[in-house]
Amino acid sequence: MTSPECKRTRRTRFVCISDTHNTSPATGAFKLPRGDVLVHAGDLTNQGTLSELQRTVNWIEQADFEAKIVIAGNHDITLDAAFYQQHGLVFHNQNPQNSDECIRLLRDSPSITYLNHESKEVKLTRPDGPRTCFKVFGSPYSPARGLWAFSYLPGEASSRWKNIPLDTDVVVTHTPPRFHCDESKDHGAAGCDILRHVLWQVRPQLAICGHVHEGRGVQRVLWGSTSPTVKCEGISTGHWTDPGAGNKKQSYVDLSIRGGEPINGQDRPDETVNDMQIDADSGSRWRSSSQCREDAPTYTTNGREARRSTFSWTTSPLPEAADKPYGDIGPEAPLELAGTESATHVQGGLLNSGHDGPKVPTGTLGRRETCVINAAIMASSWPHQGGGGKRYNKPIVVDIDLPVWE
Repeated sequence: MTSPECKRTRRTRFVCISDTHNTSPATGAFKLPRGDVLVHAGDLTNQGTLSELQRTVNWIEQADFEAKIVIAGNHDITLDAAFYQQHGLVFHNQNPQNSDECIRLLRDSPSITYLNHESKEVKLTRPDGPRTCFKVFGSPYSPARGLWAFSYLPGEASSRWKNIPLDTDVVVTHTPPRFHCDESKDHGAAGCDILRHVLWQVRPQLAICGHVHEGRGVQRVLWGSTSPTVKCEGISTGHWTDPGAGNKKQSYVDLSIRGGEPINGQDRPDETVNDMQIDADSGSRWRSSSQCREDAPTYTTNGREARRSTFSWTTSPLPEAADKPYGDIGPEAPLELAGTESATHVQGGLLNSGHDGPKVPTGTLGRRETCVINAAIMASSWPHQGGGGKRYNKPIVVDIDLPVWE
């Protein structure tokens, strides 16, 4: 949706959460900073009962965000109607739930954009908001592990993820992409390799996920022109240092131009609209990123002050398992994305990667980078033993420049 013709951008604040598992600001598990867009990347509940979902929908509806984008996760079992019809009694044999009624809670919400493996164009229209726009794709699916909802087997991965449109700005999935914010103490790299490959092709600005609690964090991935499924292909990755770890500050990521390290390394556009946003700590209005945290260390770039980088960059080959993707991908089973025919007609076709494997649409080459955000609120995993039981993370706050629609 972002195009070269759109010269004006304005900073837009995303507040990212996932894996709340029946917790909320009211339970004291976390505080919800202010922003423009709230994203919940699934596992709203523990077992998807109507009462669990009703409590979750209530607090999300009450949260003061112009847009609220929500997907389900593997624990929200009633929201997967086919799964619940087949396996619901395994979970709720004493009190079966009405799957249709549960789904309607989210579908009929006046303020929640509920995405079930689908896209939506979002336009922020509040007079005092950024008045920006973006295209989002949201999906609840994750690789099968145990008896849970919205799962797929390895051989189904390619058909599952080919539906992400090429012009997507923000991808919200429950599963992380493999090797990015997906490290699990029990399962190692627990994300999906096919999803990682599709992100390489689509190159959204943000890829927001959850599912793997221990993988919570942020990575900036600078894509190469070669498929990431090719063994030992080097990808530059920026590893985030959480400024909110162990203190009262926010878990904050500044991808805006004013922050000094914009996504895709873009220069200041011909016309940048003055920012006027809500400070997530105090609720006061602010105009420059340096005012968002006055105590933040700064450096100078291009004659202006910006916050010190919270990313350390490394370039290294992917792990040995990178040539064994989660599903079949390669010359025998090329991955064709939804909308590829029309998109490549406009965008100039496919770029040869230099290998016999998949190719990247040339129209996405201007988007060289994706910021992967695992926003899991639940820091511990079942059975939550050791360290005092359940532990929680802060929401991750992201500032990013998006096109102004007006």
